[in-house]
Amino acid sequence: MSRPRIVIVGAGFAGYRTARTLSRLTRHQADITLLNPTDYFLYLPLLPQVAAGILEPRRVSVSLSGTLPHVRLVLGEADGIDLDGRTVHYTGPEGEEGTLPYDRLVLAAGSVNKLLPIPGVAEHAHGFRGLPEALYLRDHVTRQVELAAAADDRAECAARCTFVVVGAGYTGTEVAAHGAMYTDAQVRKHPMRTGMRPRWMLLDVAPRVMPEMDERLSATAERVLRQRGVEVRMGTSVKEATHDGVVLTDGSTVDTRTLVWCVGVRPDPLVESLGLPMERGRLLVDPHLQVPGRPELFACGDVAAVPDPNQPGQYTPMTAQHAWRHGKVCAHNVVASLGRGQRKAYRHRDLGFVVDLGGAKAAANPFGLPMSGPAAGAVTRGYHLAAMPGNRVRVAADWLLDAVLPRQAVQLGLVRSWSVPLESSSPEVARVPGHPERTGTDTGSDRGKDPGQSGSEPDGEPAKTPPSEPAKNRPGGEPAKNQPSSEPAKNQPGGEPAKNQPGGEPARNQPRTEPAKRGPSGSPRASGRPRRAVEAAGPRPARGGSGKPGKASRASGTGSAGKRPTAPSGPSRSAHPPADPGPEPPANQPPPGPDIAPGPVRRTDGRAVEGDS
Repeated sequence: MSRPRIVIVGAGFAGYRTARTLSRLTRHQADITLLNPTDYFLYLPLLPQVAAGILEPRRVSVSLSGTLPHVRLVLGEADGIDLDGRTVHYTGPEGEEGTLPYDRLVLAAGSVNKLLPIPGVAEHAHGFRGLPEALYLRDHVTRQVELAAAADDRAECAARCTFVVVGAGYTGTEVAAHGAMYTDAQVRKHPMRTGMRPRWMLLDVAPRVMPEMDERLSATAERVLRQRGVEVRMGTSVKEATHDGVVLTDGSTVDTRTLVWCVGVRPDPLVESLGLPMERGRLLVDPHLQVPGRPELFACGDVAAVPDPNQPGQYTPMTAQHAWRHGKVCAHNVVASLGRGQRKAYRHRDLGFVVDLGGAKAAANPFGLPMSGPAAGAVTRGYHLAAMPGNRVRVAADWLLDAVLPRQAVQLGLVRSWSVPLESSSPEVARVPGHPERTGTDTGSDRGKDPGQSGSEPDGEPAKTPPSEPAKNRPGGEPAKNQPSSEPAKNQPGGEPAKNQPGGEPARNQPRTEPAKRGPSGSPRASGRPRRAVEAAGPRPARGGSGKPGKASRASGTGSAGKRPTAPSGPSRSAHPPADPGPEPPANQPPPGPDIAPGPVRRTDGRAVEGDS
């Protein structure tokens, strides 16, 4: 008899815990496969410390293959699930497609950024859900402070050193607290010519900071923020975002180049197209984390609506604490469904909350005991060390070094602005040239892991700006001349004649717009074309067509279920023609982003032009 095949989709808190527990319980009697876009588990609560330069990125990244023995890791993103055929379809990191057959399937795909229908937010804001976004924010903040320090104009200096964070939940509060400390340290070393100081703003429509926490802890967090000079504006949010700043709901305008979107998250749109009962975007499961009517299908974490035994009629909130516990119970019940052991219903005891505010400051209530100050800071860091599945010594060493040594305020420029769009179904993976992006942002769900923007929000809709054209004036970027967009800039290859070319003719070695190339799987895709541009070109039917009942493909947050967006092989079926993706970047040079100028243009006749080194 063949060994049972168990497939786990997602390696977040729930998926990772499920895989680790299954590896121990099955005792090599089952084939366990973990499908995830990255080869690491991200300890998300410490991500603000990465953006602030306290921890190195690899400290919060735990290797999957190194910590999950007897678990097969498959790199890729699930595109669709054939419930009747019991197969998972996925796309690998290089565009290759594959399928994974299963006898038991665990859905733990996690969540994506929550986007509200506010003009300009999709084009000018950045989220905070993955390592690429944290690395970009660190570089961007460092760059803005350096540019502000060198500026002679007070208005430009004020705009560059103003940072707006939307969403006063856990993530937004920690980002603002750590960010204020980071920029203050930079200014102490290199004062600004105009004598100005960095300005941080924290906005939320809620009545207080972190409304999901006890009022005493909320008051502690707000007091620490105000002591550090953070402007906390409750009952206020963004009405419109532009290149030069934001317009707030109270009618005021704030000049800024930085807009950090920490409003919250929504369940991954993969589960929306399964055709199964849902609850606000989450898959309904029983207390054993099993989907009713599908004994082979389990769900846990942010994509699962798990009944809360402590609050009848309610579901467990989308927090890392619950997801981690879901994974353990789910693993036990998967093994029980194979005939080993007894099923367990999900129950939990609230352990409290911890919020790291930077330095020795924190707010915590372990087991319901409110704490603040250095004692709360010690409890918070002790909790994180105990909860991390790896890298504990390295994290503790970084904390020790940060306490005795100054932080390195340098920008590496490894992540460009266009690499981390707010509209992304995979915030943990940075966009690269030639790899289309499937979007998965929110269209109106008001549930999220960071409930800073709770309440009844209007249903979202995609931004009116063509998705294939990145914002020409995204905050923190440079002028639009070096932006990769649907209209080639005058100094971009493939556009108008380069002005620095002798005779005004285009360089002969400059690539022009090319037709769509075929990826490794044979499906056409545009090289260098953003994934949102591919979506705008029109969807194609899901694999296998609509003739297979029970099979559902991944839908984007704004698309229709049952369709997988990709580049069509024929003319577009959309009402509007697809935007020109622009020139393909040279093979030896990535496309210029908004933060780094393009490299020199070289001639083919061996003579150097102006700007060559």
